[in-house]
Amino acid sequence: MLILWRSELAKIVTLFALQGVALAALIAVLGAHEGSAELAAVAVGIGALRAGVLPYLLRRALAASGERRETKPIVNVASSLVAAAVLALLAYAVCQPVIRLAPTPATQAVPVAMTVIFLGFFVLATRRRALSQVVGFLLIDNGITAMAFLTAGGLSPVVEIGVSLDVLLAVLVLQVLTTRMRAAFGGTDLDELRELRD
Repeated sequence: MLILWRSELAKIVTLFALQGVALAALIAVLGAHEGSAELAAVAVGIGALRAGVLPYLLRRALAASGERRETKPIVNVASSLVAAAVLALLAYAVCQPVIRLAPTPATQAVPVAMTVIFLGFFVLATRRRALSQVVGFLLIDNGITAMAFLTAGGLSPVVEIGVSLDVLLAVLVLQVLTTRMRAAFGGTDLDELRELRD
C-alpha cells in the first residue's frame, strides 16, 4: 500500500526491494518450519533476485530516464488508499474458502498474498509512468509467488528458477524500452505517448 502512497519513483523501487526481502524471509521461514534445504536455497535465490537484481535494474532504468516522480496518476493518492483498503477486504473475503479448507498458519496469510496481487493490478491500471507499471507487474509476480508457497508448500526449484528468469528477462526488456522511449520521445508518460501518430 505504501507504493500507492509514494510518488517518488526511487522510493517506489526501494519499497519493492523491501517486499522482495519480505518474500524471501517468508520462504525461509516456511523452509525452516518444514526442514527443507530446497526451500532455504530457493529463499536465497528469490532474495537475491527480488531484493537485489531487479531493484538494481529498476534503479538503472530510473537513472537513464531522468524522471523522478509519478506526476499525475489516474487515481489520486487518497482515492488510491481507499481503493487499496477495499481491495484488501475483497482479498480477505475471497480467500475465506481456501482458509477453511486447510486452516494452517500458512493459509492464514493467503489473503495478504491475494492483496498484493490485487494491488499490483491496481498499480498497473492507475499509474502513467512506465516504471511504475513495471513495478505493478512485479508486484503481481511477488503475490503469485507468495500464494504458491503459502498454499502448495512452494513450487519445485526448477519451476521457480524458470519463472524468476522469465521475470528477469521481462524487466530487462522493459528497461531497454523505457530508456529508448525516453530518448526518442522525451518521457515515459504513457498518456502522452498515446497521442503520437505516424
